[in-house]
Amino acid sequence: MTTEQEKIELQQTPLLKIWVPWLGIGGCKISRRRGSIQLLTGPARTVDNIPIGSTSQTASVPQLTNSPTLIVMVGLPARGKTYISKKLTRYLNWIGFPTKVFNLGQYRRDAVQTYKNFEFFRQDNKEAMQIRKACASNALKDICIYFSKENGQVAVFDATNTTRERRVSIVSFAKEKGYKVFFVESICDDPDIIAQNITEVKVSSPDYVNCDKEEALADFLKRIECYKQTYVPLDDEKDRNLSYIKIFDVGSRYLVNRVQDHIQSRIVYYLMNIHVTPRSIYLTRHGESELNLLGRIGGDSGLSPRGHKYAASLGSFLKGQNIKDLKVWTSHMKRTIQTAEHLGVPYEQWKALNEIDAGVCEELTYEEIQEKHPEEFALRDQDKYRYRYPKGESYEDLVHRLEPVIMELERQENVLVVCHQAVMRCLLAYLLDKTSDELPYLKCPLHTVLRLTPVAYGCKMENIFLNVEAVNTHRERPVNVDVTRDPAEALKTIPDHF
Repeated sequence: MTTEQEKIELQQTPLLKIWVPWLGIGGCKISRRRGSIQLLTGPARTVDNIPIGSTSQTASVPQLTNSPTLIVMVGLPARGKTYISKKLTRYLNWIGFPTKVFNLGQYRRDAVQTYKNFEFFRQDNKEAMQIRKACASNALKDICIYFSKENGQVAVFDATNTTRERRVSIVSFAKEKGYKVFFVESICDDPDIIAQNITEVKVSSPDYVNCDKEEALADFLKRIECYKQTYVPLDDEKDRNLSYIKIFDVGSRYLVNRVQDHIQSRIVYYLMNIHVTPRSIYLTRHGESELNLLGRIGGDSGLSPRGHKYAASLGSFLKGQNIKDLKVWTSHMKRTIQTAEHLGVPYEQWKALNEIDAGVCEELTYEEIQEKHPEEFALRDQDKYRYRYPKGESYEDLVHRLEPVIMELERQENVLVVCHQAVMRCLLAYLLDKTSDELPYLKCPLHTVLRLTPVAYGCKMENIFLNVEAVNTHRERPVNVDVTRDPAEALKTIPDHF
C-alpha cells in the first residue's frame, strides 16, 4: 500500500451506510454529510444575509441520491403553510424519514419577544427587515446542524418566502451544501377559506395573546397586505428548473414541476390526498375474541360472548351518533368481520388492516413464547418497533403495509376502522404524531371507541368506553430486557388471562 493510499480511510455514516473517503488534504476543513464532501478554503459569503458557502474556491458539493431534502414553503400568510408543514412532517416521520419543521415565525418571536403590530412587516421598516433576515439566516444554520449532527433527512422551512430574491438565496445555499430543494406553494384566493384560517388559527397565535379578536383580525389583514406588495409567486417559465408543487385553494387544483426523487414523489402523493373538510375518524378494535380470553396472540378466532355483546353495543352507539355518510372498514380476519356484521351497515374489507403477523409465535401465550423462544422474547422487548418475529412482521413492516390505508383515510370524510391492537397503534401514532418508540406501547383497550377529530395542527381524541367488560391485552415494557433475565422478570408485565 502506498503512502498516498494510506491517507484514505473509509468512513461510514451510521444511518444510510454510504462509504466515502476521508480526504486528508493538509490545512483544509472538510464538511462531510452522507457522502457529500465540501472543502472550505475561504470566508463564507451571503445572499439576502443568508450564508451560502465560501468563496469561488469552494468545491461544489455533489448531490447524491440520498442527499438531505429541504422543503421550502411559499405563500402569503393564512394560506395553510404551517398546517401543511406540520401534517407533512408527521407523515414523513411516520413512514421513517426523520423530518423537522423550522418555523420562521417562532425565530422572529424569539428575537423580538413582544409583537406590536403589522408595521413590523412593512417593507420600508429597515430595522425590522434586518431582524427578519437574521432570523432566516439562523433558521438555515439550524437546518445545517439538523442534517449534519442530528441525522435529519428532511427539513421543512416554514416561512412566507414570497420574494424571488429570498428563494434564489435559499437555492444557492442548498446547492453549496449539497441539499435537494422542493418548494411547496399554497395559493388561495377564496375569501371564506382565508377568513376561516385567520379566525381559527391566527388570532389565537402567540402574537395576539390578550388582544381583542377584532383588533387582532384587523392587524393580521394589514400584515397580509404588507406581504402582497412584494409577493412574486413561482413562475411556470422563469422557475421551470425548480422542483415544486403548487396547491390552489386548499387542494381544488395542483401543479407539479420536476419531481426529482422518491421522497419528493411521496410528498406530492401525500399532499394531493389531504383535505380540510370537517370530519371524524373512529378507531376501535374488534370485540373480545376467544383467543383474547386465553391470552394468545394473533390467530383468526371468532368473538367471545362479550365480544358479540360489544359489537351490538357498537351498532347502537353508531346509530345514536347519526354520522353522515359513515364508511366502515375491517380487516380480512374473522373477529373484525363478525364485529362489523352487528352494525347493520355496508363495510369494506382491507387485507392491509390484518393484525401484525407473529410468525412462529402465532397463537402462543406470552408464557409459551418465553418458554420456547426466550431470546426472541427479550429481543422484542429491547426494540419492539423494529423487532421482526421469525417468519413474521415488525411494527415497522406494519407501518409500511398501512400507508395505503392512511392515504385513503386522508381522502375520506367520516370513517370507522374496526381493526386490531398493533394496527390501531400504528394508525393512532400517525394521527397523534407519536414517535416510533412510543408507538408499540400506545394503549388501545378492547371495547372502546376512539373518536379523532382533526383540528388546526393535529387531532383531538375522545375515549368512549361502551360499558362492556373485556380482558386487558396491554403489556408494558419490562424493566429488565436482557436475554439472560429470569423468566419471572420477563413475564412480570403480562396481562391476566384465563
